[in-house]
Amino acid sequence: MKKILLVLAFIFSSQFSTVSAQTKLEVGGVTVPRTIDFKGKTLTLNGVGERSKMFTELYVQALYLSQLTQDANLILESDIEMAIRIQITSSLVTSKKLSKALAKGMEKSVGEVGILKLTKEVQELENLIGREITKAGDSFNLIYNPLDRSLWIYKNDKYEGKIESFEFKKAFFGIWLSENPVDKDLKDELLGKNN
Repeated sequence: MKKILLVLAFIFSSQFSTVSAQTKLEVGGVTVPRTIDFKGKTLTLNGVGERSKMFTELYVQALYLSQLTQDANLILESDIEMAIRIQITSSLVTSKKLSKALAKGMEKSVGEVGILKLTKEVQELENLIGREITKAGDSFNLIYNPLDRSLWIYKNDKYEGKIESFEFKKAFFGIWLSENPVDKDLKDELLGKNN
């Protein structure tokens, strides 16, 4: 009887630890959730990686999709729920530097002419990201909602505001997924090609 109870206890504990292991993932010392819930939908982790510059890890980033894929163009053109999660890992990243880097990445993604058409939206992003001081450990969830075609911005799970524009969504996700991404290795990681 004791052996049966021990076997049952072992099976139960191993199932529990397997479930726990599946809900989160650790990358660069950051715990990354495997799913994000948004408006009754569950978005699943498609890929995750670290953004570094000059040998300094700046943030851990994850891409969440409602339909997993390795096709970057399909993601950019899709009008479905998707999210980018950024967790700051360096004290060198400030609100101002982050918003400027995102604006620069969008310009790289869509070009000078394309970014001029999104001046208002880029300014809104800078205002929403830069409201409070950003420090290491802060996280941003930037979630595209197809119902109102807008990018919803959460900082540390607190809603900051949204930016309406499908073209802005494409430029924003294009920072990492366009033909001209800010980091080609990170692009492959977000697409699940290097994980």
